[in-house]
Amino acid sequence: MLRGRSLSVTSLSGLPRWEVEELPVEELLLFEVAWEVTNKVGGIYTVIQTKAKTTADEWGDNYFLIGPYFEHNMKTQVEQCEPVNDAVRRAVDAMNKHGCQVHFGRWLIEGSPYVVLFDIGFSAWNLDRWKGDLWEACSVGIPYHDREANDMLIFGSLTAWFLKEVTDHADDKHVVAQFHEWQAGIGLILSRARKLPIATIFTTHATLLGRYLCAANIDFYNHLDKFNIDKEAGERQIYHRYCMERASVHCAHVFTTVSEITAIEAEHMLKRKPDVVTPNGLNVKKFSAVHEFQNLHAMYKARIQDFVRGHFYGHLDFDLEKTLFLFIAGRYEFSNKGADIFLESLSRLNFLLRMHKSDVTVVVFFIMPAKTNNFNVETLKGQAVRKQLWDIAHSVKEKFGKKLYDALLRGEIPDMNNILDRDDLTIMKRAIFSTQRQSLPPVTTHNMIDDSTDPILSTIRRIGLFNNRTDRVKVILHPEFLSSTSPLLPMDYEEFVRGCHLGVFPSYYEPWGYTPAECTVMGIPSVTTNLSGFGCFMQEHVADPTAYGIYIVDRRFRSPDDSCNQLTQFLYGFCKQSRRQRIIQRNRTERLSDLLDWRYLGRYYQHARHLTLSRAFPDKFHVELTSPPTTEGFKYPRPSSVPPSPSGSQASSPQSSDVEDEVEDERYDEEKEAERDRLNIKSPFALSHIPRGKKKLHGEYKN
Repeated sequence: MLRGRSLSVTSLSGLPRWEVEELPVEELLLFEVAWEVTNKVGGIYTVIQTKAKTTADEWGDNYFLIGPYFEHNMKTQVEQCEPVNDAVRRAVDAMNKHGCQVHFGRWLIEGSPYVVLFDIGFSAWNLDRWKGDLWEACSVGIPYHDREANDMLIFGSLTAWFLKEVTDHADDKHVVAQFHEWQAGIGLILSRARKLPIATIFTTHATLLGRYLCAANIDFYNHLDKFNIDKEAGERQIYHRYCMERASVHCAHVFTTVSEITAIEAEHMLKRKPDVVTPNGLNVKKFSAVHEFQNLHAMYKARIQDFVRGHFYGHLDFDLEKTLFLFIAGRYEFSNKGADIFLESLSRLNFLLRMHKSDVTVVVFFIMPAKTNNFNVETLKGQAVRKQLWDIAHSVKEKFGKKLYDALLRGEIPDMNNILDRDDLTIMKRAIFSTQRQSLPPVTTHNMIDDSTDPILSTIRRIGLFNNRTDRVKVILHPEFLSSTSPLLPMDYEEFVRGCHLGVFPSYYEPWGYTPAECTVMGIPSVTTNLSGFGCFMQEHVADPTAYGIYIVDRRFRSPDDSCNQLTQFLYGFCKQSRRQRIIQRNRTERLSDLLDWRYLGRYYQHARHLTLSRAFPDKFHVELTSPPTTEGFKYPRPSSVPPSPSGSQASSPQSSDVEDEVEDERYDEEKEAERDRLNIKSPFALSHIPRGKKKLHGEYKN
């Protein structure tokens, strides 16, 4: 039996506490299989890319990623090399000799993990034979017209073939394989059908049917136990995909998912309760200067202000120093991502701000890619006008400065009425006239192809947010992902997020939620929901999430209208904060980033590997169940001072951003709060040595 140091592992919530042997990684091989290895499609790419360093640090040269080969990705992201591991090298050589194209190298990301990439098209001639293999294994047939499912069959068959070759030459090493999502599931099904000696984990990041049902505006979470699963999948022509996903779940030794809310969904949709919840993390990089992220916020906010100056030229009658920048970003799923409830709440927020005669202006960005022709001419003109005014102001400033300098050298106080000549005044008057416009500032930066039917634009027309002068809420739809090379808003996504004040993500279907997590790591407050994995995670780990800049909208137990009112109150409360309160809140938000670090969350994956080895090889590995855990000891407490919370200690109408409350300053001791948070953010894995032969406590038993 393989022995190692004992490791105490606590689950995320309510799940048991486990005592497991620390794994001797030098005697194991770990493979992670996903369609998004080196191939960016969605959020799984971010999961694997950010987790790679933590896993590579733990497993070293015994960690491998398996994915599809695409020539462009190979040339730009992968450095080819020869396998060091003998079993992997012989597996690659064997497959290449039998008519496959298998590429091996290091993925050029943090951690530089090894990658094994299969050329799907090169092996497509085996498709019919492999369809027969899948039918024999689990009686699932794939229609010829579903090209994506056919590609996944080829990918899964190559994966199972590769793992067989590895296990044939692995000598005494045990193999662990983790498969992400249904796209990689066929490799797991075939591996188990062929009885390969490997320990398998299947991770679902979102159920197939769940995503389809939520997109159809169905009251999903309140009817989880009432769906006829087979009928719903069949009506959407994804029954074969659903069968592949469900077979993968039930074939795996261990089934994991990314959040508690998705665990509930998976239990009803896939008919198996997840064994472990493995939350998604990020690589958190701390600045050497404690408040450097605040400086970055100020710097990138100034760049967003420049864009706003151009976009609203001729209508810039609001104070940019009292303007808040909000944004929503992600796939263009109007209902799933909560754009519908967000727009409705913006209409109500606009009413509240106008009713209270607030001098706060809110500019909201929708960063959601859609089909467009090109940039809107009026938007480009706005940036050109802004640049022209900037150049004129600089030229006049230089002439003014030179005359002032000469006068001071002569010991004179210049006559301000004569320091600017007639030509200067003419140039400035022409510049002012050039800022006049007959139309309202556009609500979109691009020409939309489906302008009349676009859900966001249709809702904007219905609620009447047209960027009028009287509107305190202004809306800008940017239907394209941000890029530093854009002639319109030349900023990367990270820079843009740092420059905003609040990210708003009131999603109805969000198995995890990387967008609010990224905001948190950058010290930017965000709005999420109790139907997102991130929101549930924060509710569990933070006593008062709002005080830490995490606003959680209840979309599970409230009606849509009540949820919309709650979101409106969150936004209105945020507008009521003073500049000092927002700074305090950003400091607290940034401190939560430790909770989202892979060095903290990666150990849930470690626990899943322990568990799968104990089930696949019970004679060599074991897991013992002990008493249930409590969450005390690593939960952020409610701060002693609560000025950033919209529910407390604020005036009834919005304040200007330069208003500060001296009483609140006295109550707030940042260093004391930060130190208390550091003490409370303890790892959920108490790495405690348990001597061999220790007497079991009451309630312990073998699993």
